[in-house]
Amino acid sequence: MKILLAEDEPRIAADIATALKASGMAVDIVRDGEAAWFAGDVENYDAAILDLGLPKLDGLTVLKRWRANARRFPVLILTARGMWTERVDGINSGADDYLPKPFEMEELLARLRAILRRSAGQSAPVLKSGPLLLDTRQMRISLRGVPISLSPLEYRLVSFLMHHAGRVVAPTELAEHLYDSGNDRDPNTIEVIVARLRRKLGSDVIETRRGFGYLMPDDAA
Repeated sequence: MKILLAEDEPRIAADIATALKASGMAVDIVRDGEAAWFAGDVENYDAAILDLGLPKLDGLTVLKRWRANARRFPVLILTARGMWTERVDGINSGADDYLPKPFEMEELLARLRAILRRSAGQSAPVLKSGPLLLDTRQMRISLRGVPISLSPLEYRLVSFLMHHAGRVVAPTELAEHLYDSGNDRDPNTIEVIVARLRRKLGSDVIETRRGFGYLMPDDAA
């Protein structure tokens, strides 16, 4: 999962980015509203964490522009402002959740995981595909009840496919969501990661649809 973090306070941004990366996510950080609007308009993110009090362009305007341009990724708003009217404005403008500052990092992560699941049509915090279970709260993957150790990239790939279970995902799309903007996004590396995962999880857990991409079955289908 790849997250856009729009926060102008360096310490807060660094703390959130550290927590997100420790939770198995890739993160792009922007410091002002113009950069946030541009990044969200041209990149494919799984979600955004958006501070309302950004310089150059306020967060509410950024959000409205994203939604006007049909950018539908979920957005978690952060703000030090406490007025209920601003919370209502944010939700009415297309935000998916709202968290006032100061906040506990665990609450931010829990809210972010929840909107990621909802945007993918999932509700339970534990995702299932065949014999594979992914506990999004603990970042734990188990196969037939046995815990499996994965690298951060392997975890992100499995997590993305399980959030989108039942849908064929192209290698180019996987590459866009596994890496932040500062890393190489060569789709050919996806085949290497999938091969490693099959050695750990079994050859039938991730299906290949030749010419299209990869699929993990949706147990709810």
